[in-house]
Amino acid sequence: DAPEVVSMDELVSLCKRRGFIFPSSEVYGGFAGFYDYGPLGVELRNNIKRAWWKDFVHKREDMVGLDSSIIGSPQIWKASGHIDGFSDPMVDCKESKLRFRADQLFWARAEVGGELLGYVSLLESGDMEERALAMATKMKKKAGRQGELSLSPLKDFTEATAEEQPLIPSPETGNPGALTAPRDFNLMFQTSVGAMSDAASTAFLRPETAQGIFTNFKNVVSTGRVKVPFGIAQIGKAFRNEIAPRSGLIRQREFTQAEIEYFVHPQKKAHPKFAAVGSLQLELLPSPQQLAAQPAVRMSLAEAVAAGTVANETLGFFIGRTYQFLVRAGCKAEHIRFRQHLPDEMAHYACDCWDAEIEMSLGWVECVGIADRSAYDLTVHAKATNTPLIAEEPFEVPVKVERYGLSKKAAAALGKSFKKDAKRVAGKLDEMSAEELKALKATAEAEGKASLTVSDCGGSDTFEIANELLVFEATTTIMHVEKYTPNVIEPSFGIDRILTAIYEHTYSVRAKEGDAPEEPPPKKGDKKDSTADAKPGVLAFPPEVAPYKCVVLPLDMRIVRECEYAGMRDALRATLSEQGLQYKVDESGASIGKRYARSDELGIPFAITIDEDCLKQFKADAASATATLRERDSTRQVRLA
Repeated sequence: DAPEVVSMDELVSLCKRRGFIFPSSEVYGGFAGFYDYGPLGVELRNNIKRAWWKDFVHKREDMVGLDSSIIGSPQIWKASGHIDGFSDPMVDCKESKLRFRADQLFWARAEVGGELLGYVSLLESGDMEERALAMATKMKKKAGRQGELSLSPLKDFTEATAEEQPLIPSPETGNPGALTAPRDFNLMFQTSVGAMSDAASTAFLRPETAQGIFTNFKNVVSTGRVKVPFGIAQIGKAFRNEIAPRSGLIRQREFTQAEIEYFVHPQKKAHPKFAAVGSLQLELLPSPQQLAAQPAVRMSLAEAVAAGTVANETLGFFIGRTYQFLVRAGCKAEHIRFRQHLPDEMAHYACDCWDAEIEMSLGWVECVGIADRSAYDLTVHAKATNTPLIAEEPFEVPVKVERYGLSKKAAAALGKSFKKDAKRVAGKLDEMSAEELKALKATAEAEGKASLTVSDCGGSDTFEIANELLVFEATTTIMHVEKYTPNVIEPSFGIDRILTAIYEHTYSVRAKEGDAPEEPPPKKGDKKDSTADAKPGVLAFPPEVAPYKCVVLPLDMRIVRECEYAGMRDALRATLSEQGLQYKVDESGASIGKRYARSDELGIPFAITIDEDCLKQFKADAASATATLRERDSTRQVRLA
């Protein structure tokens, strides 16, 4: 069955009404792209985070944790490529002053009888084709044109030519010529550190948590006594200055990520526990299927890795573990698929990349990215800082290594000549191949010197090196220890998006159950219940992540007035607290049926009801007293001691 059809507005309304989520700064009219988590929302999110940490860190011997700072050196983001390349294409509407992401603004050419009628534009959604056709039909009717209407395939605004852009109307005003040409917009939030606000104080809020892991790689290896393969996990806030935040928690400017950077040997990407997930049958949408416009295929992870569809066992292992976690957290298994990045989506350094997509009312939404990032991140940070970010492991058999590089005497002379820059120059020479060094030497012999450009965290500088300093030699060394830059497998979880999927997948509406009697009509003058018109919903959160595990309910107010009630209630409170179970007590005057419905909408899996029989038993022998336990999803009730 498809997930319960619930619009994002309905979902946000439910979450606000029951204290899960509030629009941030609502008393001031709200602040686009930001949400606050209410009393229940913060408990639910914390339970999701705890479940994730338990699953991926505490249950694993090869995983350690980290909590890096939100603001770090701006050089981190320069080296990682975020300052130069972390941007989205932006379009302005000159009339409404609104901004749109160009790759989320779609358009099509409408023709009648083969002749141009005009262009339609709209923002990305799951029903774009139907909406675009309806807009074109309305345009045809307004123009009074006769003939067959045809619509070109929808494209995003970045695919429009310079001639087409002025003809495409703004999705806000409907007027052609109102949209600007696309331009890049950097998504990082900029701030200042220190008392002065100048170029030297500029810093950024992190757009992802991953870089803090990479820059702490050496610290973790040296202090944690860990060896490759191993992973570093982190849960924390990230910030992206989205051009057009929308769709509730799906696209925010402040969000929570849970990420793992799992370090492996470049040639050893088998995983010892892959067999535990290899038999999982998953919906996979490989790149070739997408390019051929074919549907997803169902296959086991073992088959996918054997066929080369998934690049390696470690990547496959984390795909399987991701699926298991999402189902355990409350997402419906039949609405989870894994889509491989297309060639033009894949980062240039990535070996393979898959997104865990969850089907919601908005369509298929990317919630987790699982990527083989090769050695890119450690390599760029090592180069930028002149710090070796490497792993070591002994060779089974010693290896003979031939090397061509600076002689020891030349290296010492280089240090005297270039002083503080000697390390940078020597490092650059060490990176060069034998052919490149021989070409540099030939230039120096011909001209008496050679130019060498060094680009790193110290800047980009060109040094003139005298011929007599460029003395190279071939050496042979017996290596007992292999030194290498580890590759990285990265599962990155968007906690807020997963929460949205959980809200949708666990939400349902059911008729009033048998134990909930009809309420009498309100008397004249009674204050109307603000939630009376709301749909009686159920949030079927798994008990592990539910904000409250149970609710304690007196059958009615007569029970509350009995002298034994307080004693039994407090005994239950003490027992639940000792077990570490989150609970609440509902002693409001509403009927038991209404209070059951209220707790169902809060996602509370169990209800303990105290009635007259309970109190009689408690008075006679507190240790043997019973109570009624109700299970939320089945509404079944049993008597328990």
